Amino acid sequence: MDSARFRDVTSRYRQLRIAVVGDFFLDRYFDIDPAKAETSLETGLTVHNIVRVRCQPGAAGTILNNLVALGVGKIYPVGSCGEDGEGWELLKALGARDGVELAHFVQSPEIRTCTYTKPLLCEPGKPPVELNRLDIKNWQPTAHGIQEALCKAVEKLLPEVNATIVLDQVEVAETGVVTRRLLRAIEECIPRVPSLPIIADSRRGLRGFPPVILKMNARELSALTGMSGDAPLVDIEQYAANLARAKGRAVIVTLAERGMVGVGPDGTLARCPAYPVRGEIDIVGAGDAVTANLAVSLAAGATIGEAIDLASAAASIVIHQLGTTGTASVKEIGQLLSIV
Repeated sequence: MDSARFRDVTSRYRQLRIAVVGDFFLDRYFDIDPAKAETSLETGLTVHNIVRVRCQPGAAGTILNNLVALGVGKIYPVGSCGEDGEGWELLKALGARDGVELAHFVQSPEIRTCTYTKPLLCEPGKPPVELNRLDIKNWQPTAHGIQEALCKAVEKLLPEVNATIVLDQVEVAETGVVTRRLLRAIEECIPRVPSLPIIADSRRGLRGFPPVILKMNARELSALTGMSGDAPLVDIEQYAANLARAKGRAVIVTLAERGMVGVGPDGTLARCPAYPVRGEIDIVGAGDAVTANLAVSLAAGATIGEAIDLASAAASIVIHQLGTTGTASVKEIGQLLSIV
């Protein structure tokens, strides 16, 4: 992608309306100063003193953070949280983002706000060290009323946006936002918006998803298609092409140090090599940066090849941001593309 085409595509981001449907978590960082460690008089255990607390939207919220960093005009999160302190923090963080509209976000006493609490040892001159994470999740099926509210939001929003992202983040089926009922609602909307880019990503795999753009890694492609787990690149491309033809939608496969592959429904193949590592890295959030950039660039008229080029550059930027779940701006992506 040359500079003129880059400007052409990214100049449209400000006019876009993007829906993000999925599991919004609160990312809560506890910055610990080891120099202030104490010993508990009661237990004899080490007391870690927290000197700073940072809260930001996580999971689907990380995708939203990237959309904000890219300058998207309007962002519509479709998700849920509890009527608890973590929910208050999440809604506050979401509402503080430019362009975010919260009219379709459901708050309910029937659930807890999913939260990743991340204690970090922070010493001057050293990268932060993450300790064992503390998670809050829901383990029961999502209440019927919450599901219905989310489905109504999808039915209303899909005809009004330029792209939709669907992120299934929970490990236990039917306990999050992306339930079977919500997937049916999306599938029922597709005939009304046949050209709308809808990009789906799920940590439990994309089996059973409606005909949408599928974004996955090689392990998930293997689970979905029966491909060998250590398949060479040429086989990965062939399996992705077969899946794209069967679904009638594009398939994007992220391959870590081997880069990224994208295949259109017509079999058009695009490849993008991985960017070189520049010092220490933290891969958390890289996949979400990829998803956000794919959705925005495709909505702005990019080809599959151009979209994965932009997404790969964004991932490279994010993995070099330590101690946080990072984002990549248009300016940062443009600077990296001009280096290569």
